[in-house]
Amino acid sequence: MESRRRSNLPLVDVMDLAKALNTPPICLVYPVGYVDDVQRLPLQHPTSTLNALHWFTGEDAELGADDDMLRYFRAHHAAEEQLRSARRDEEYARYHAKSAPTADRKADALRTQARAAEAADDAESCLRRLRAFIREAGVTPPDLWPDIAAAIDSPRNRPRHH
Repeated sequence: MESRRRSNLPLVDVMDLAKALNTPPICLVYPVGYVDDVQRLPLQHPTSTLNALHWFTGEDAELGADDDMLRYFRAHHAAEEQLRSARRDEEYARYHAKSAPTADRKADALRTQARAAEAADDAESCLRRLRAFIREAGVTPPDLWPDIAAAIDSPRNRPRHH
């Protein structure tokens, strides 16, 4: 490439080069922060490297676009993270409610615990909806973390197919 004898580089070579350079392969294709503008594709008008990267990774599309599955898998991951975070917050608040030195602090901790429990319920509902959509499309949903799989995929919580 540097000697200009090759005009393109196979993807596997880009991946090997990225590993050797200890950088994500996408950063070799769209060097965010090092180049202001790039062509998303050959013979196109330049755009910002970040816009090109978002196009390449599918991050610039909304749910309901042509390829929903990528966005639904990303939304699934985000909901799973939200659920784990809400459960940690709930447990932390529960501990503070039990060990609170005053009634006011206990009341604050209990309110925080209730908000975290509500956030966990919302995340569980979101995960169930996402997993149902993914299944309806004939795709296997991502594996769940073991600590939440039972709550989400238990037979009583799974949507019924008609």
